[in-house]
Amino acid sequence: MYIPTHFAASPAAIQNLLARPAAANLVTMTAQGLLATLLPFVFDPSVGELGALHGHLARNNPQWSEPATGEALVLVQGSDAYISPSWYASKAQHGRVVPTWNYSAAHVYGHLSVHDDPDWLAHHVRQLTNHNEAHTERPWAVDDAPERFVSGQLRAIVGIELLITRIEAKQKLSQNRPDADIDGVVAGLNARGQKESADDVAGARRGGPERRPG
Repeated sequence: MYIPTHFAASPAAIQNLLARPAAANLVTMTAQGLLATLLPFVFDPSVGELGALHGHLARNNPQWSEPATGEALVLVQGSDAYISPSWYASKAQHGRVVPTWNYSAAHVYGHLSVHDDPDWLAHHVRQLTNHNEAHTERPWAVDDAPERFVSGQLRAIVGIELLITRIEAKQKLSQNRPDADIDGVVAGLNARGQKESADDVAGARRGGPERRPG
């Protein structure tokens, strides 16, 4: 990943990106070539030195049974948004502005292992469900469904664990713009209804890397 210094994600930003409820693309190199699957995951920071990502695949998905050569890669993405130069105060001052795209992303590398143990899978799906239901008004729980039905669903999936070996992460959130331009970006994103992206830009200004002019 190309990461200019002023867009490098801090350790805290990386933790926040991995800890939010999300899905990401698991990519593995196998004897059959590259395989990829979009899957929801849960980040467990207590495993190993850098933590682990836990997810699951359909049992019929060949990616889990095709041995990966070398590291596996999980592509994690946060909010992203088109940034209009019309939002910049600099546009009125000198006009030397262009559109861009803001985003947060992490390339998470690690060693992939498979979990086919019913207890591991049961714990995982409960953890994943609770993670995603936490902020709903009436959270659904796995145990709301009949036990026999849940057991059948668990037999249809296989658990996977990515033991993280390294992370490359970038936050391109207007840190390289003057304060007045950042104010315009936050206001423009909020006006467009992209509050998550607006909050990310505001958060990068408060706690992100030092901004550079230009």
